[in-house]
Amino acid sequence: MKVLVTGHKGYIGTVMTPMLIQEGYKVVGLDSDLFKQCTFGENLPITKEIKKDIRDIQTSDLEGFDAIIHLAALSNDPLGNLNPTLTYEINYKASVHLAKLAKKIGVKRFLFSSSCSTYGAAGEKMINEQAQFNPVTPYGRSKVLVERDVAKLADSKFSPVFLRNATAYGVSPRLRFDLVLNNLVAWAYTTGKIFMKSDGTPWRPIVHIEDISRAFIAGLKAPIELIHNEAFNVGDNNANYQIRELAEFVKKTVPNCEIEYAKDAGPDKRCYRVDCTKINKVLGFKTKWNAEKGAKELYDTYKKFGICLEDFEGPRYKRIDHIRKLISTGQIDKTLRWKNI
Repeated sequence: MKVLVTGHKGYIGTVMTPMLIQEGYKVVGLDSDLFKQCTFGENLPITKEIKKDIRDIQTSDLEGFDAIIHLAALSNDPLGNLNPTLTYEINYKASVHLAKLAKKIGVKRFLFSSSCSTYGAAGEKMINEQAQFNPVTPYGRSKVLVERDVAKLADSKFSPVFLRNATAYGVSPRLRFDLVLNNLVAWAYTTGKIFMKSDGTPWRPIVHIEDISRAFIAGLKAPIELIHNEAFNVGDNNANYQIRELAEFVKKTVPNCEIEYAKDAGPDKRCYRVDCTKINKVLGFKTKWNAEKGAKELYDTYKKFGICLEDFEGPRYKRIDHIRKLISTGQIDKTLRWKNI
């Protein structure tokens, strides 16, 4: 099977692409590589690729593919809030356009990387895929809109599936430090303080990026009739944590650190617990990672390659600050397009 992975040079894509190749898939990536200056640790895996903005994709780019895994997006809430109009154009309009082109040219499978942030402010009740959407950010709303419009394209020749990932964590060549477990371990390692920006009470499901990748592989392997136009929460029922619980895992992992709350720490509006029974029953999918193991992986990696506070809280690795730097130095324009390509 020949698979196009959009966003293959991102946080998840740089982990998922080698896993797909190992499974025997013929993989081509598509990415504008906004974060090419942000590689952490090991070099990126080499794969055949199309260097292009997802907004500029054409039918000719999709010829010969059996499936598309669509990861490309402005990847977090701060980036989404930088310019909500851009989030709408990239995460929503470009995604739906991609799906329409895929259907037109005959790509059978379309696996969309959605998010449990679509549930937003859902409270403490365990919620499954039938729950009402309640996104609280432009990022979350963009995912809701894509699911709504791409689902309408489904027919006997075009089969979308929506994988709603829990909050990701884990080591990647394009490591993100804005994700909760990655961030808490980074603060603990560099400062001896586990810095809590909320009061620690919100619930959040988490999932390792290797497990996210396994879920997509399971989606590629599954008979179409099992997953056609379906949504799946990606995670584990036992991996719903309050943020303060994650802080305790980090405290046990990183020597000589303490938990510290920001002076203005309050409850985060994003609070949800997700039920992942469906993906387990339908696809036989089970996660292999847990928070304790993930915290240790992150800590060991930070020790191996070295990291300081200025790296992950500044423009070297922090997504939003890096984008602002690229704009201020004239490398990209305000629409986030490279000026030299």
